[in-house]
Amino acid sequence: MELALEVEDLVMHFGPVRAVDGVTLRIPQGSVVALVGESGSGKSTVGRCIVRLLEPTGGTVRLAGADITHLSRRQLRPHRRDVSIVFQDPAGSLDPRFTVGDIVGEPLRLMRRKEIPTKVHEALRRVGLRPEVAQRAPHELSGGQRQRVSIARALISEPRLLVADEPTSALDVSVQAAVLNLLADLQRDLGFACLFITHDLSAVEYLADEVAVMYLGQLVEQGPRARIFGKPAHPYTQALLSAAPVPDPAEQRARQPVLLGDDLPSAIDPPPGCRFHTRCPVAVDKCRTVVPETRTIGEGGHQVACHLVNDDGTGPDVRPDVRPTEGVAR
Repeated sequence: MELALEVEDLVMHFGPVRAVDGVTLRIPQGSVVALVGESGSGKSTVGRCIVRLLEPTGGTVRLAGADITHLSRRQLRPHRRDVSIVFQDPAGSLDPRFTVGDIVGEPLRLMRRKEIPTKVHEALRRVGLRPEVAQRAPHELSGGQRQRVSIARALISEPRLLVADEPTSALDVSVQAAVLNLLADLQRDLGFACLFITHDLSAVEYLADEVAVMYLGQLVEQGPRARIFGKPAHPYTQALLSAAPVPDPAEQRARQPVLLGDDLPSAIDPPPGCRFHTRCPVAVDKCRTVVPETRTIGEGGHQVACHLVNDDGTGPDVRPDVRPTEGVAR
């Protein structure tokens, strides 16, 4: 199995703030891995370390087997085309001084100049925009169109890995589905690997092959999408899923969300033991003192860091309204 990305024990500290604290993640070529968690859990910091907008404090980042963790700007140049990023806010990530054609064609500056417009027009068509959009400025476009421009710019260099950092959260609900469908179609047709960073679990259920759940700078659970949604093991994952809305209004009104403790820990001074124990409804004494190891449970590469989960995947279920699930087809 060829790996597009290998992250080993990634650490990113901003002074006393331990934003990312030992994340290990692998993405096979051609697959989509969703990184989910609450705001402030460190998801976007992981993505920025992967594309080397930030230099990690520790750990290793490998793109297609090449270690890029501490390369200089010059040393990074040969690897830049292997990874691209789509940011959360398209308005803030597109330079207002440039036309759309200049923005999308910027990664191709080393090509012969006369070839760039053709490539730009092809990239715009691929994301559902007319070629004449290349002459317009970003402020003349809608939010959905701007995000399509961002996707075109990210994919024009044919990267092996795309980091999509909450690409739909700044868009209207009516536009989000169209952008998700576009990403799914492009990933299927072009075959790139994707790290999909989001807090929208319905988008994860639709797009991802595997799911990694992050809490306070660490991964607490990883596994195939159907396994995570059908049989979540970690109490935090169960709480996230219970908070996700369902489309049936009657069922939504009848649901009982998991109530977590309100003792929110700080990334400056994380609690000892399991970092989730201050909010966990089933924590025991061991959770408060001993850091849980990440173990493989059940089948299919399902991993969890929780003292209370057995090797066969059984353990506490904090959801009051558990419904049997057999996974969701893409």
